[in-house]
Amino acid sequence: MKKKIVLLGSGELGKEFVIAAQRLGQSVIAVDSYENAPAMQVTDQYEVINMLDGQALDAVINKHKPDYIVPEIEAIRTERFYEYEQQGFTVVPSAKAANFTMNRKAIRDLASKELGLKTAAYRYAASAKALTAAVEEIGMPCVVKPLMSSSGKGQSTIKTKDDIQKAWTYSQEGSRGDVAEVIVEAFVDFEYEITLLTVTQQQGPTLFCPPIGHLQQRGDYQQSWQPAAMQQQDLQTAQDMAAKVTEALTGAGLWGVEFFVARDGVYFSELSPRPHDTGMVTLANTQNFNEFELHLRAILGLPIPEITQERIGASAVILASDHSNTPQFTGIKDLAAATKSDFRLFGKPNSRPYRRMGVVVTYDDKTQDVVAVTKRAKHLASKVKVIS
Repeated sequence: MKKKIVLLGSGELGKEFVIAAQRLGQSVIAVDSYENAPAMQVTDQYEVINMLDGQALDAVINKHKPDYIVPEIEAIRTERFYEYEQQGFTVVPSAKAANFTMNRKAIRDLASKELGLKTAAYRYAASAKALTAAVEEIGMPCVVKPLMSSSGKGQSTIKTKDDIQKAWTYSQEGSRGDVAEVIVEAFVDFEYEITLLTVTQQQGPTLFCPPIGHLQQRGDYQQSWQPAAMQQQDLQTAQDMAAKVTEALTGAGLWGVEFFVARDGVYFSELSPRPHDTGMVTLANTQNFNEFELHLRAILGLPIPEITQERIGASAVILASDHSNTPQFTGIKDLAAATKSDFRLFGKPNSRPYRRMGVVVTYDDKTQDVVAVTKRAKHLASKVKVIS
């Protein structure tokens, strides 16, 4: 049963995945562009490479010859994955899934044009001039995102013509890889947004976790709560959409599928073929398996008979406010003394403004109010400061 896994990307989500893998006796090689990344701290082996360097990536795969290649970030030379599959390696969930979802253009065209899912109106632009034309077609306000980025990097909202050049410049600063093109999306007047963690299995039905509500700032997740209150009809629509897009992308694993819920229906937004940052709320044991355990079990082909909600929960991030090569934390004792709560410090070796350095999770039984649990998570996270 022991398998060898190469984890491409070693952040906080990767760290929790490695912990889940070690509990089931698996061997993980953590890979990232810098030493002492969070997941490297809990593995026996690691590699430091630029994953956009195809030859360096090839060398790692050929050296370790893993049973599974598990991407955790976007900045990877994903076109290499097709060749790895031809060589007999298993890419999680699949080479197609990883390649499509690392680029917003591929996944949006698949969802909208091929599968007919409801999305915001959108255009693409590969220059500041093209961005101006796209904004004129879409209208303002609109949202601009690099085709390849994560955690809100390079994302901004255009409200006036004066914002266009600023948005283009910021998109290029936040873009990962060598892709300059951006997507321009019409602004959806949504009532709330959710992440629907979706599990596809090698054998067995596609399963859905209770929906997760979340709050974003600067395009990045700040809080999440589970379950999110929503109409059963909207939930069913989201599940149907998630099932269609994950089936089209193929492969087994956990997916984070994001939706906007508006008065005129449910809009597909984005998809990640791996554990999702908003899903860290599952570390509060809101489910029978957290998202990292579900991802691992699906990868290994272990049957997952059901996903059950065990209690309500919420998460709130601990953010850095300054640059430091020796970040320290204050307020941890107060946090540890709080009831029905827990926390994770990610172990990142340096900090910068707004970088996620940890997360607080709170919980209660299913009869309680998820809003109160969410407020408590935010309050506890505010007690912790990241200092030099």
